Amino acid sequence: MTAPTLGYIGLGNMGAPMATRLLDWPGGLVVCDARSDALESFTTAGARAAATPAAVATAADIISITVLDDAQVRDVVAGPDGILSTARPGTVVAVHSTISDTTALDLAQQCRSADVELIDAPVSGGAPGAQQGKLAVMIGGTDEAFAAVREPFSCWAELVVHAGDVGAGTRMKLARNLLHFVSFTAASEAQRLAAASGLDIRKLGKVVRHTDAITGGAGAIMLRNTTDPVDESDVWFSILSHVRNLGEKDLALALDLGERLDVDLPLAARALSELGDGLGVGPGMLSQSTLPKEQP
Repeated sequence: MTAPTLGYIGLGNMGAPMATRLLDWPGGLVVCDARSDALESFTTAGARAAATPAAVATAADIISITVLDDAQVRDVVAGPDGILSTARPGTVVAVHSTISDTTALDLAQQCRSADVELIDAPVSGGAPGAQQGKLAVMIGGTDEAFAAVREPFSCWAELVVHAGDVGAGTRMKLARNLLHFVSFTAASEAQRLAAASGLDIRKLGKVVRHTDAITGGAGAIMLRNTTDPVDESDVWFSILSHVRNLGEKDLALALDLGERLDVDLPLAARALSELGDGLGVGPGMLSQSTLPKEQP
């Protein structure tokens, strides 16, 4: 069976290293970018250059898009020189940019009218993951589209996940990034406590990166297929109760230190009150003692 020809539109910090790993693809690679200088290394290596997304679509069977935002994605897909102006029936269009799920759904509907399949396939892992070929890609689309892109995407992604129907890839990426940036806010709170304690926060950062690489960080608890409360007969109950007890103890100690140093730790206080319920095992004794008392 002949390998599909791949297209790649958007050769920036993420797109360029991703597309580079497709240069040896047996079906060939067609690249496109608004900056002509971004194409040079690809054409030198044997890829074909296209002046517009429409020109990419005349040659490619699977087209990846990594551009800035929703507006640029819409223009690339459905603009005057967009993919849909020339795409052949059966073409698969993959949007790797992080966009609104509603944009993905709208564009997918437009594509279906031309017998073209659009999938939302945002990636996680940042520029380092792209450079190392270790990205995770979360795909929203049909089983058939997922099957079509799985092999070529594996050239630049270490983890290829079928999240569900169109829109699901974007929703998964937003949930993942919510954790990412809330964690940054928590890290800022931890640094304030460490700095007020007279500690070197760079050394704290080394410890955090080292131990998160061992334990898996916040992702270590994301193993159940539901957020419902855990039944006491479930094997997870004792495991997550142990995590809750350790967490509540350490959070209470951190809050005590913050109070003595006059450092406000709102995320820590909220974590202490909500950790047990979030884990599905209910609050432990420490967090229960911090909850507001019911009025008579």
